[in-house]
Amino acid sequence: MKSDQDLVLDAKNAPAGDTRAFDQLVLRHQERVLANCRYLSGSPEDAQDLAQDVFVKAYFALKRFEGRSAFGTWVQRIKINHCLNFLRGRKSRRQVDIEDPAVTGEPELRQSPGAERELDRADDRERIRRILDALPDTLRVPLIMRDLDGMAYQEIADELGVGLSAVKMRIKRGREAYRRRFERIEASGRATANPE
Repeated sequence: MKSDQDLVLDAKNAPAGDTRAFDQLVLRHQERVLANCRYLSGSPEDAQDLAQDVFVKAYFALKRFEGRSAFGTWVQRIKINHCLNFLRGRKSRRQVDIEDPAVTGEPELRQSPGAERELDRADDRERIRRILDALPDTLRVPLIMRDLDGMAYQEIADELGVGLSAVKMRIKRGREAYRRRFERIEASGRATANPE
């Protein structure tokens, strides 16, 4: 099996329209990029589009990729920048409160009686996703950049344009908030499983 480095060289030297080598790179990295786009954006609906955009950007920038870092690290940078730009753009959108009486009559927002029970039985991955989604962007994004992407604190500070101490504090608070929410979900799950 060819290394990422070999596939990058093959993709750079491929004739126009031949994307086989790049397609192999996408197959190797798409799951992680998609998962991280999902976690960073907090939106399963947008994650597919974000991940696709990341690989499109990577494809068109591949000729400029100098190989000073691993391909996966380079794609991770593109992903983080793209997702952060998405989050910045989303802040300017108007949000609708689903508890608003004017909205609750919409059929798309009606919840079936068994939906909550189905969510409670979700696997660990779903639970993690829900907990992360509940965190504000200011805590969720640096936490994911540190714990899922493995970025250094200073890299995160540079990427987010905040001070190093602010990043450390946000990650600490993010971990604490995550832990509290996880423990609450676990406790409520045990209480439901063992009614007194």
